[in-house]
Amino acid sequence: MEPTALAWLGAGLGVGLVTLGAGLGIGRLAGPAMEGTARQPEATGDIRTSMIIAAALIEGVAFFGLVIAFLLTIKG
Repeated sequence: MEPTALAWLGAGLGVGLVTLGAGLGIGRLAGPAMEGTARQPEATGDIRTSMIIAAALIEGVAFFGLVIAFLLTIKG
């Protein structure tokens, strides 16, 4: 297999794993946040703020993985 094909394969696997990981992370974050809001409606604002910050950090890691995958295809 030539290096370019390996780079595309690695990038494809990387993008898939990043997408899967980000989706699972946000799903694991949103479920308990909704449960906490249902149990204590007065804490909705605090829970929402914490959830948005954590989701932004998860998305930041996902974008970093996508950039690495795109760089892999350019350099490969």
